[in-house]
Amino acid sequence: MNGTMEFYTYRLPNGIRGIHRQVKGSVAHCALVINAGSRDERPDQYGLAHFAEHAFFKGTVRRRAWQVNCRLENLGGELNAFTTKEDTTIHATTLRGDFARAAELIADVAFRSTFPDRELDREKEVIVDEINTYKDSPADLIYDTFEDLLFAGSELGHNILGRKAALMRYDGDAIRAFTARTHTTDQMVFSSIGNFSPRVAEHVAMRYFGEQPASVRGFGRVAPGAGQPFEKSVARHTHQTHCLIGSRAYGIGDQRRLPLALLTNILGGPCANSLLNVVVREKHGLSYNIEASYTPYGDTGISAIYFSSDHGHAEQCIELIEGQLRRLRTEPLSARRLSMAKKQFIAQLAISSESNESYMLGAGKSLLTHDDVDTMQQVYAKVQALTAAQLVEVAEEIFSETSRLIYR
Repeated sequence: MNGTMEFYTYRLPNGIRGIHRQVKGSVAHCALVINAGSRDERPDQYGLAHFAEHAFFKGTVRRRAWQVNCRLENLGGELNAFTTKEDTTIHATTLRGDFARAAELIADVAFRSTFPDRELDREKEVIVDEINTYKDSPADLIYDTFEDLLFAGSELGHNILGRKAALMRYDGDAIRAFTARTHTTDQMVFSSIGNFSPRVAEHVAMRYFGEQPASVRGFGRVAPGAGQPFEKSVARHTHQTHCLIGSRAYGIGDQRRLPLALLTNILGGPCANSLLNVVVREKHGLSYNIEASYTPYGDTGISAIYFSSDHGHAEQCIELIEGQLRRLRTEPLSARRLSMAKKQFIAQLAISSESNESYMLGAGKSLLTHDDVDTMQQVYAKVQALTAAQLVEVAEEIFSETSRLIYR
């Protein structure tokens, strides 16, 4: 049990951890964050983590599918879920007074889903539609293809959605086998935020999650082996060229994660004054979409720059991007530029933490992976302490040998 000004953590007897933040307001958010995603699938289970997430909503011991879907909707709230390579999250938003109902519903779908065949068959069609939609979007598809190449042969080297043929094989037993192995209570966090006390949050969690028998994960994740940089061009006959330039990066526990996050923001963050936006879009008018991103995983990560442009402009865009990467690797930022970049980054973090839902999801994920959560003040202090030399060092390590994937 631990309380700070910002949040309060607790642990249920079965190993499920909890985190709560009390804030003013009439809306409550909560989520069960499970440390299981597509990297935990065996080769004959690709796409199963995502299918299981969909299947949770198809009926429980107590409720039919329509009752699951209408339970919070009828109260003006919502229930949803998503899967990543490393976690599965079931989350709800309700009025403060309906918090206990939301927690009960999340526990019901997480622990008492029945996976009826008829409902699963119907849901497979929905996921096939999702796969087709995604194949029609080169800007989304290129990220996954790039990651498959970057982590080829490892647990991270396959797509979350899986393939249609495999999907058709899966049934309720396949989902039960996967969740029994991966959805263990020692790998779960119940995160909440709302205008009620930590005591209430813990009491509700105990009531609905506490009766689940304790279970412990019996396997460990294997870090991806070394990979070679690659350059690949794929003919997809798209209206524009889509390009991704990137490399492997730091895992979630690495101290260099913060300097890389700041660098990524300077390079191609959401603001109009990012280096790539200014040089490629504003100065030369070559690309409407250009951005940099950094996604950390447990033991590795991915740093990527994406752009789309007219076919004739792609090479010039690549040259301009390479030029910016070279500068970051060789020229330390001036004190003024660094100070401005920190100020901007801290302001963005502060604004995003104003969204109670994203704060709640981030805190749950952080407790799951670090068993700890930095307060916003601690994060700001760490950002302020970063030096220009640290940024050059990180840029040299991450940007000196990049891989490239182009869709034409």
